[in-house]
Amino acid sequence: MTARTVLTLAALTLREAARRRVLRSLGLLMVVLLGLSAWGFSSLLHMEFDGATLTTGEARLVASQVINLVMFGLSLIAALGTAFLAGPTLAGEMESGIALAVLARPVRRSAVLLGKWLGLVIFGAGFVVVAGLAQFVIVWVTVGYWPPQPVTGLALLAAQTAVLLTLGLLLSTAISPMASGIVAVGLFGATWIAGVVGGVGLALGNESVAQVGTVSRMLLPTDGLWRGAMHAFQDPLALAQAGGPALQGGFPFLSVAPLAPAYLAWTALWVALVLGLAVLAFRRRDL
Repeated sequence: MTARTVLTLAALTLREAARRRVLRSLGLLMVVLLGLSAWGFSSLLHMEFDGATLTTGEARLVASQVINLVMFGLSLIAALGTAFLAGPTLAGEMESGIALAVLARPVRRSAVLLGKWLGLVIFGAGFVVVAGLAQFVIVWVTVGYWPPQPVTGLALLAAQTAVLLTLGLLLSTAISPMASGIVAVGLFGATWIAGVVGGVGLALGNESVAQVGTVSRMLLPTDGLWRGAMHAFQDPLALAQAGGPALQGGFPFLSVAPLAPAYLAWTALWVALVLGLAVLAFRRRDL
């Protein structure tokens, strides 16, 4: 397996992804969400609270929280797109016989899978960066707020996308394309809900319930990466205005602290392990 083969297959995967209807659907969803967010953020300066219009500083503080909600919507769109691209990219080709034609050449199965994985990672990361930057520009123009760590936040969202599509590729070596996408997105949602439940447990001082979020973030790092991205996007004053540790733990669109280097290392190891399992499963799969 050579790096050139992997890069060639990655380029072919990108070209194939660009031709699929999923890309047009993602683009349409992104435009709709950005349009709605532009209308919502432009209305912040005209909102009234206790009979008084929000000041510029108050509007920016509110915007720093609303942007987390909007970015969660963008991350969900990216998750749906990459999960439903990962399945057909591998499992669909195995069912149609295309994979057999490719592997008839002197190309290793591991090179095929790694090339497709790399192409999908570039695709998902590119979508997150383009959509995220567009959202930041909208917020800046309408409210005058710019996230304190935009590069870190977008990198973590791109990593979240990579985690989910890696899981989708592993699932696609065992089950049908549609089923692999549904299971991957279902696990993504379940992990986020478990994180919210863990936050509520933390807010109530219930350690056993709080552990639900911690364990779920270790089993599937998508929610942990999302919380790190939230911390990068939110105004540092947001936690001071949140009303204490209870609200910080229980509110799903506030993140108390940045991600620890150890968690980032675990995420990288998780991706390597799952990708390795996918390569092993693909090698043993009958075509």
